[in-house]
Amino acid sequence: MRTEFHAEIDHLTVELGQMCEIAATVMTDATAALVHDDDDAAHRVGVELARLTYLHHSVDERAFAILARQAPVAHDLRVVMSAFPISADADRMGGLAANISKVSRRRGSTPVPPVALDVFAAMGRHAVALAERAHSAVLRTDLVAAQHITDGDEAMNALHRRLFTMVLDDRWEHGPIAAANVMLLGRFYERFADHAVSIARRVVFQASGQLPNIGASPM
Repeated sequence: MRTEFHAEIDHLTVELGQMCEIAATVMTDATAALVHDDDDAAHRVGVELARLTYLHHSVDERAFAILARQAPVAHDLRVVMSAFPISADADRMGGLAANISKVSRRRGSTPVPPVALDVFAAMGRHAVALAERAHSAVLRTDLVAAQHITDGDEAMNALHRRLFTMVLDDRWEHGPIAAANVMLLGRFYERFADHAVSIARRVVFQASGQLPNIGASPM
């Protein structure tokens, strides 16, 4: 019976890791769609997002079943209870990346100035790295990877501030619609990073039983 229980816990953890991995893939394709106007990448976003949604439901169902049938305690209980917010965070990461892809498909009507694309390319690289670190942290309860997520979030915040500086500069010549578009995209990247930080906090909670104050939980 305990062998079956731990197999279920392991399966739950693997699915959570897969969700973080898919979130990284979706962000890779979404950024390619935005920065390089890559229609094939934009199409892949929808395919991968469907996989992410399926896993989100699978994780929730599996976690509820473990709670109902196995009555886990201590560390095992923390792992199962953390699965719900981690799954929600990873699913939201995919949704935010998909929003970036949607904006890229509207570039004809809501332009993204070339001056901002280099910043978005950098934000995309940071976002993918954060999701990959979340994947490692979840699969291995890797506290070093969890801390690196926090460090990466600080870099993302710096890039987000750079967008503000760009748009508010007197030399901005692309108009208010482009400015609003740039800030909206920046917000998507910044919130993606916040959800990765939330996953890191849950990994630390699994290991220690304490929820660290390394970043506010995103809405």
